[in-house]
Amino acid sequence: MLRSAESKDGQAGFRGRKTLDQSPEATREVHLAIARAKEGDREALRLLYIRYSDNVYGYVRSIVRDDREAEDLTQQVFMKLITAIVKYEDRGVPFSGWLLLLARNLTLDHMRRRRPMPTEDVFEADSHHDDGETRDRARDLHAALASLPEEQRSVMIMRHVVGLSPMEIAERMGRSESSIHGLQHRGRRALKLELSRLGSAPSTSASLARVA
Repeated sequence: MLRSAESKDGQAGFRGRKTLDQSPEATREVHLAIARAKEGDREALRLLYIRYSDNVYGYVRSIVRDDREAEDLTQQVFMKLITAIVKYEDRGVPFSGWLLLLARNLTLDHMRRRRPMPTEDVFEADSHHDDGETRDRARDLHAALASLPEEQRSVMIMRHVVGLSPMEIAERMGRSESSIHGLQHRGRRALKLELSRLGSAPSTSASLARVA
């Protein structure tokens, strides 16, 4: 089941979780999902999201101390994972630990932009390795997503980045499936308009897949 604790206002709900299933079967499943995700398999990314999103949320929440902010950052972590996962190598570092380090980097970078922080507390972001065009697309996409109402943004990320079905999103958000379709339709339309205004690629799904 995908259901996790729902926030009172119907936003995408997470629950802070500290434990992990480290059985041999679960470990094999994760290793296979990582290999498939590196090849662009969205179903594999979906599996990793379902398995680790509550752990990431709990970790991020312990840093930012705010439920809404932690939810938004958790979604951003899994957007980043689409391109960053190719850098993961199993060299004695568990994937869960590597993912939490990715979450820490992104969260501290977010906090650094929001207010001054000692430089020794901030891990160097790896985004400077991207080419200029990708950085521009990513900047426009994140700006366009930030302009959406929170529920629309949550649906767009879970549907187009993570690959959850409308039924799965409805269960996670505590909404009806028809309302999810409505949020997705309005979100796609608003995102396309905003991306066009910013001079970015008009294809919403392609933009999300390329630069998330």
